[in-house]
Amino acid sequence: MSRRHLPPLASLRAFEAAARHRNFEKAGDELAVTASAVGQHVRSLESWLRRPLFIRLPSKGVALTEIGERYAATISQVLDQLNEATARALRPETPNVITVSTLPSFALNWLIPRLGHLKERAPHLEVRVEVSVSLTDFARENVDIAIRSGSGGYPGLQSDLLMEENFFPVCSAALLDDPERPLREPADLRHHILLHEIPEGIPDFVTWPRWLAAVGVSGVDATRGPRFSHTFLALQAAASGQGVALATNVLIGDYLDAGRLIRPFPDQVRGPHQYYLVCPEASAHRPAIAAFRRWIRDEAAAHIGLSAGS
Repeated sequence: MSRRHLPPLASLRAFEAAARHRNFEKAGDELAVTASAVGQHVRSLESWLRRPLFIRLPSKGVALTEIGERYAATISQVLDQLNEATARALRPETPNVITVSTLPSFALNWLIPRLGHLKERAPHLEVRVEVSVSLTDFARENVDIAIRSGSGGYPGLQSDLLMEENFFPVCSAALLDDPERPLREPADLRHHILLHEIPEGIPDFVTWPRWLAAVGVSGVDATRGPRFSHTFLALQAAASGQGVALATNVLIGDYLDAGRLIRPFPDQVRGPHQYYLVCPEASAHRPAIAAFRRWIRDEAAAHIGLSAGS
């Protein structure tokens, strides 16, 4: 392997900060050095590269040259990767413990009920579950795996598609059997209370107006009805006979199998997002993480098979 030809790390850090802030003083504040020291590091790097990276402006500001723009983008990525690797190296060694971050409804309705299967398959593995609707910053958070609903495409991360999501109405059996307000087709929803889920941090979520439009139903006031912040709250309200909720094949849990909820008609609408498991590429093959990835893919495949057969 040939010897690496690298400039001093201190100069790279100073340049990257100055490029990000477009200001030497702000870069100095971030790095706890003076603006003059930042300038010296930048000049040292320019000398080492034999290329100008900044244009000094009369207003005491700076602008990046074309080469500087390209170099800064690459160096930012490299420093982020270095930061992530360092953070992981500093964490306590717990080879059989993994932390999984996921959405509250997914944790309650899908993941937690299945963790007993994981314990049977990998009794040595200890899983810690955290809930969050925000994107995970693996470099700064003590999280090994994240499960999120999205459109895929996570640069720098290993990504596994778990399940696609379909939306359909559900209600209690008592509501379905109401002789005065039959519920046999989507148009009948005009006679019933609609239960709404308003989740945080999930763009393009399938709401009642979108669902009704997708199945070609008009004349239903889709604005009425109570609202809930999580899927499990809306499903509980539906199970207690308070109205009709929109459920998904991923988050319906055991409500259908147990008969607590039923689908009044087969119409469904595919959601814009799918469920993905993501983790840093560098740790994807760590034994504990690899074991969890294999298990959850198998569980997801089994769930999809059951959903298709129901």
